[in-house]
Amino acid sequence: MTRRHVLQAGAAAAALPWLASAQAQGTWPSKPLRIVVPFTPGGTTDFVTRLVAAETSKILGQPIVVENKPGAGTVIGVDSVAKAAPDGYSFVTVANSFTVNQTLLKKLPYDTLKDLRPVALMGLSEHVLATYPASGLKSVADIVAQAKAGKKLSYASFGQGTSAHLAGEMLNSQLGLDLVHVPYKGQAPALNDLLGGQVSMMFGNWPEFRGHVEAGKLVAIGMATAKRSVYAPNIPTLAEQGVDVVSNSWNGLLAPAGVPDEIVQRMNAAVNQAMQTPTVVEAFKKGGIAAKSGTPAQFADFIRSEIARYAEVIRKAGITAE
Repeated sequence: MTRRHVLQAGAAAAALPWLASAQAQGTWPSKPLRIVVPFTPGGTTDFVTRLVAAETSKILGQPIVVENKPGAGTVIGVDSVAKAAPDGYSFVTVANSFTVNQTLLKKLPYDTLKDLRPVALMGLSEHVLATYPASGLKSVADIVAQAKAGKKLSYASFGQGTSAHLAGEMLNSQLGLDLVHVPYKGQAPALNDLLGGQVSMMFGNWPEFRGHVEAGKLVAIGMATAKRSVYAPNIPTLAEQGVDVVSNSWNGLLAPAGVPDEIVQRMNAAVNQAMQTPTVVEAFKKGGIAAKSGTPAQFADFIRSEIARYAEVIRKAGITAE
C-alpha cells in the first residue's frame, strides 16, 4: 500500500465516528425515549412530565417511557441520567431541588452545571401558604399572634432543602419566628398530615391545594406570588400582608452533557410544540400551571439564577442537609 493510500485509509477511519454520530442524529429518534422523574408518582412534576411526554411522543413518532426514580432528594434519579449514554434517549425532569442541591449538598455524584445540559423549561406552579380550618389561622397576622402567645407552630415541606422548606425559612426570618420544620418524603404525605391537622401550615403547589381550599378542607393564608395570581385572584398575596416570600415549583428537562446540539434543539422544539397542544394547554389551565417554554440557553440562564437565589436563602438561614 502506498503512503497516499495509507493516509486516505487513516482519514477514512478517523471520519467513521463522526459519520456514525451524524447518522445517529439524522435518524433520531429511532427507538423509545426515557424520561426519569426523580420523585414519587402523583406530584406536580410527575403530572407535568407524563402530560408533556404523551404529546411529545406523538410529535417525535416514538414512545416515551416515564420512569419514577425517587431518593436522596432527587439525587439518585438525576445521577442515573447524568451517567447515561449521551445518545439522546435518556432525559430527566428536574425541579427546584436540582438547583438547591448545588449549595445544600457538599458532595454530589455529578456536577450540576457540567454533567447535564438544559433542554427545556416546561411548567411552573405557584405556591400557597395553607393551613387546616381548626388551626384558627387565617392570615400572617394570626401566625404572629399565636406564636407570640406561646403556641408552638410547625410547617411541613416536601423534604429537607425543597422549595417549600426554603419558603418556610424565609417566613421564619422575616417574621422573626421559630416555626418548626417538619420534612416529608414528598408533597403527598405532607399534604395528608396538613389535612389531618398534624402540622400547622405548609407551602404547597396550588394545583394540588386548590381543590382542598375550594372544598373548605384547607384555609389559604396567602399566595407566595409577587402579585395576585391569575389562578387564585381572590386570595391575597403574602406580600400584601407584609411578607416578601415568593415561592414556586418549576419543572424542566435535562439531558446528559454529551448529547449533540442538534438532538437537544430538536427535543426542545418538540417539547415546546407539545405545550401548545390543546390537551396540554387545557390541562395546565385547569391545574393552575403556567407554561414556561423557551430555548435551552434560556433554561440554562434560569438554572444559574435559581442556584444563586437559593444559595443566599440557604446560607442566611444556616440550612444544612440532614
